[in-house]
Amino acid sequence: MDRLLNAADGALRTLFAKSPATRTYPGAELGDGRLTSQQQSEAAALMRVNHVGEVCAQALYTAQALATRDPALRRHFEAAAREETDHLAWTRTRIDELGGRPSLLNPLWYAGAFGFGLLAGRFGDRISLGFVVETERQVEAHLDGHLERLAPEDQASRAVVQQMKVDEAAHAAAAFKAGAAELPAPVKGLMRLAAKVMTTTAHHI
Repeated sequence: MDRLLNAADGALRTLFAKSPATRTYPGAELGDGRLTSQQQSEAAALMRVNHVGEVCAQALYTAQALATRDPALRRHFEAAAREETDHLAWTRTRIDELGGRPSLLNPLWYAGAFGFGLLAGRFGDRISLGFVVETERQVEAHLDGHLERLAPEDQASRAVVQQMKVDEAAHAAAAFKAGAAELPAPVKGLMRLAAKVMTTTAHHI
C-alpha cells in the first residue's frame, strides 16, 4: 500500500507541481541570443516535446520500481527517477523562458508510459532494464535531432539538451551494467512508433 501511495504521490507531483532541480540549470545566464519569432516558437515546441519525454520518464521509472520485487533494483529505478527530475525542471524552465506552455496531454502521456513500465516489469527485471536501455538510446537519437533543429544562437536550449543527452547515456549504461537484456527488434520498432506519435503530437498540443 505504501508503494502505491508513493506512486500516486509521484504522479501528482510530476503533473501538477513544479519540480525542483538538484543541479544548476544549464541554460542559466546564457540567454536567447537574437532569435526570430519563428526560431523562438520552434524552440518552445521542441522543449515541450522534451518536457513530455521527462514526464514519461518519471512514469516509466515509477512503474518499474513498483513492479520489481528486487529491493536493490527498486532503489536503482527510484534513483534514476530522481535524476530525471532535473530534466523535468530544466525543460519546464526553458519552456517558460521561451513563452511556451507544457503539453495539454501530459496526464495521458503519463498514464501511457506508466502502463508501459508496468508491462515491462511483468516480463522480469532483465527485460525491464532492457526497456530502459532502449528507451534511453532512442531519447539520445531524438535529442541529437533537436540539436540540429535548434538555432545556433539559442545557447540556453542547446545547453539543456546537451546535458540531458549526457545524462541519458549514463542511465542507459547503468541499466546495461545492472543486467539489461537486449529487446527483440519488433519491440524496439513498436517503441519507436509510440515515440513518434508522442513527439509529433506534443510538438503541437
